[in-house]
Amino acid sequence: MRLTRISVAAAVVAAAITVGCSKDLTSLNVNPNQPTTAPASALFTNATVSTVQRFNGSFNTLSMTELFAQHIAQVQYIDEDRGHIRSTTIDALFTDAYRNELEDFQKIIDQGVAAKAAGISGPAQVMQSWVFQQLTDLWGDIPYSEALKGDIPGSSFTPKYDAQKDIYYGLLKTLTDASSALKSATDAGLGSADPIYKGNAAQWAKFANSMRARLAMRMSKADPTKADAELRAAIAAGLMTSNADNAQLNYPGDGVFDNPWSSNFAGRDDHRVSKTLLDTMNTLADPRVKIYAQPTKADPNVYAGLQNGLDNATASGALFNTTSRPGAIFYPGTTTYGTFGTSAGRKTPNYLQTYAEVQFILAEAAERGMAGLSAGAAKGYYDAGVRASITQWGGSNADADAYLARNGVAYRGGAQGLQQIGLQKWIAEFTQGLEAWSDWRRTGNPASIKPGPKQYPDVPGIPRRLIYPSNEQSVNLKSLTDAIARQGADSYLTHVWWDK
Repeated sequence: MRLTRISVAAAVVAAAITVGCSKDLTSLNVNPNQPTTAPASALFTNATVSTVQRFNGSFNTLSMTELFAQHIAQVQYIDEDRGHIRSTTIDALFTDAYRNELEDFQKIIDQGVAAKAAGISGPAQVMQSWVFQQLTDLWGDIPYSEALKGDIPGSSFTPKYDAQKDIYYGLLKTLTDASSALKSATDAGLGSADPIYKGNAAQWAKFANSMRARLAMRMSKADPTKADAELRAAIAAGLMTSNADNAQLNYPGDGVFDNPWSSNFAGRDDHRVSKTLLDTMNTLADPRVKIYAQPTKADPNVYAGLQNGLDNATASGALFNTTSRPGAIFYPGTTTYGTFGTSAGRKTPNYLQTYAEVQFILAEAAERGMAGLSAGAAKGYYDAGVRASITQWGGSNADADAYLARNGVAYRGGAQGLQQIGLQKWIAEFTQGLEAWSDWRRTGNPASIKPGPKQYPDVPGIPRRLIYPSNEQSVNLKSLTDAIARQGADSYLTHVWWDK
């Protein structure tokens, strides 16, 4: 993996050839009126938006992680739903994240540190950590400690792949440092250039600590002692306290910069809500059904999901009009195949982490006796998580009250309580496919997630990770080979470190 821009490297080589033995290269082709590095504010806006669109966009969610989590199913063009992910999708997701967003966040960090401006460096550290978390949870071992240094003299263009355990430890330290710095930040920060929190350092600190809680819970079976200590420290440092702290990207909905599902659905009709999800929600009379899904075209009173992993003929045949599209809040109104919802769907937020998720993490920790929390506290956290999710998606407190009183939803504690926490967390993580899939990999909950009947023979189960990009074999073979030897076969079914 070459982690520096090819155009820059080519320019350096060309300059060296042109000047031969000249010792002074600094005056060559320098435009004094053009800055060599974009200002942190412009870089941050672009890198953050690009990051969310890449990892929470339509390809990574609708055609990959939301399928694995069985929130969504494909009704046509069904290869991904049967276990085959396009190599171009894998290559672009891996390579471009390093080449673009991670590199840009590093530039912002460097600028902020140089200016002693924690309000600039801190948010960039949190966002860079979020990207690395996405990458390692998708693949396992990835370049980390030697990444983003391709333009530093003496650094490697073929960075090693770090073990996922070491990556998690590194991310936890970075997030801890960022949280501490943000709490004492006195600079003006990023202000309106920050599309997540508008420069609010206190909320960035909460996001950093909530990320620490996410990582700690995820590693809790692989490294329980470290996980317990990190979760305890994250709680003490201060987590999200309401939906107002949700890390989310809002969209103007101007037809140019829209929610990515809305943009996809404007011209494509390839997806339905999964039968696994809607069967569960219908059984529980979940008030979010009418938000997550639309009635079927065949019957306006029916919300029915599509089974994952069907062949194209079955899925796109009679089931095409008898299964539910995703909710109207994800549609732009006018599409090439009909009118669904209104243009307000273009503005639906995109979530990086939510207060609801944090409450479910605390509920699980309490039920398991982690971080000094008692099992008696689990119900309070569980109820708060359910309520936060329902109101996040536009439901009312009355809806939440009625739902929490229902049989199967009212918290029961113990082993059954852990199943309830996992199930409600999975429901709440709709649109956040990687988080829902990762929780299923770690816990096996919900147990109803199973391979479809027409799964491709070479991927006979739900994927546990992505295979590495094919181009890594040509640009970073030694490091890739070492990673595979340590982690296991480069297979969709190989478990990552924390997947116990």
